[in-house]
Amino acid sequence: MLEIKVKTFQQLTIQELYGLLQLRSDVFVVEQDCVYQDLDGKDQKALHVLGFKNGKIVAYTRIFKPGDYFNNASIGRVVVAKNERQYKYGYDIMKASADAIKNHFNETKIKISAQVYLNKFYNNLGFKTIGDEYLEDDIPHIAMIKE
Repeated sequence: MLEIKVKTFQQLTIQELYGLLQLRSDVFVVEQDCVYQDLDGKDQKALHVLGFKNGKIVAYTRIFKPGDYFNNASIGRVVVAKNERQYKYGYDIMKASADAIKNHFNETKIKISAQVYLNKFYNNLGFKTIGDEYLEDDIPHIAMIKE
């Protein structure tokens, strides 16, 4: 069971910031072998959804109110530690993120830019594909909306 915390950038402890950046780097840079600029200046605007297991961040997203990233509210940087994926924490962190968007921004319509290989995962969460595939950091992505 994940312990979920939702925090602004200013509320993050130094240890939490380090932990979430380490998790994002472990998966998006090292595991996916993708050189990209993770520190994009958007973390300061985001709400951070942290999934803790035994005091360690093992799942994470960042969420944005409408207009801060897309016209709609959005979820990004969806990540679960490789050795924790068998527990289906991706579903837990995404549900917690959708709840946080509803609670903090009073929004239910959510747009994401999803890696194509995760299309079925996001379909299972109620997201529908919109538009065509595109490359983002040399990885195929697709825009998806949940109403």
